[in-house]
Amino acid sequence: MIESMGPGRTAVVTGGASGIGLASATRFAAAGMNVVVVDWRDELFGAAEQGLRAAGAAEVMCRKVDVSDRAAVTALEAEVTEAFGGADLIMCNAGIQPGSDIFDDKGTWAQILAVNLGGVVNTAQVFGPGMVARGRPATIIVTGSKQGITTPPGDPAYNTAKAGVKAFAEALAHEMRNSAPHVSVHLLIPGFVFTDLTRHDRTEKPSGAWTPEQTADFMMTSLERGDFYILCPDNDVDRATDEKRMAWAVGDIIENRPPLSRWHPDYGDAFAEFLKSG
Repeated sequence: MIESMGPGRTAVVTGGASGIGLASATRFAAAGMNVVVVDWRDELFGAAEQGLRAAGAAEVMCRKVDVSDRAAVTALEAEVTEAFGGADLIMCNAGIQPGSDIFDDKGTWAQILAVNLGGVVNTAQVFGPGMVARGRPATIIVTGSKQGITTPPGDPAYNTAKAGVKAFAEALAHEMRNSAPHVSVHLLIPGFVFTDLTRHDRTEKPSGAWTPEQTADFMMTSLERGDFYILCPDNDVDRATDEKRMAWAVGDIIENRPPLSRWHPDYGDAFAEFLKSG
């Protein structure tokens, strides 16, 4: 059992009413924790609360909060502290993916950055000091994305936000390691997961996608090992392929190739060969 989990402990999950957030909250509930579900879609709260109580949660609190609003997150932290004595685990998971373009013709950049990056920073910065001050084992989980590492073409605002999330989580882990080692930090890097963000007009899970439950189970196993980088595979992409893609992305800098050379016509064959190499 992870030290910050168990009866009498409290987990706060943003974006917790569905998808990876709810699947993770259900694992925390099964450990007998108090679970605080934070989401903007309050119409999902009834089903979420029912499922979490059935899974074994000691208490369930559902709150509609815009994580990009720091004052709202601060009010939430005060309420959680008054009700439960503070959070022992926070999962900064709330995110949106409405699509974006490089010159913001869709008008989505500000919202994506505010929620996907700003929401993570707000939640960690507001809840973190209390976790440090209480001195008991605590856990901060940040949901990133492979798109924040390999930054593929197509959704530049989402990539930019998730790249920032990775950098923030790494800096936070370094700070906690040196000043508050009782607070562990972890970066969840999901693969292709069938959630509301990836569903689009599909009604059935694609064969290549994992379920949120598979992702949450993989996360729990990785937390038990103490992993910081929780790099999830899926049914289409294994870890070895992910490693090659990420190594190639870093290689663009080292080899002074054009950015995103994996998608550059002059480097396609070279990347294909690299992917096959041992």
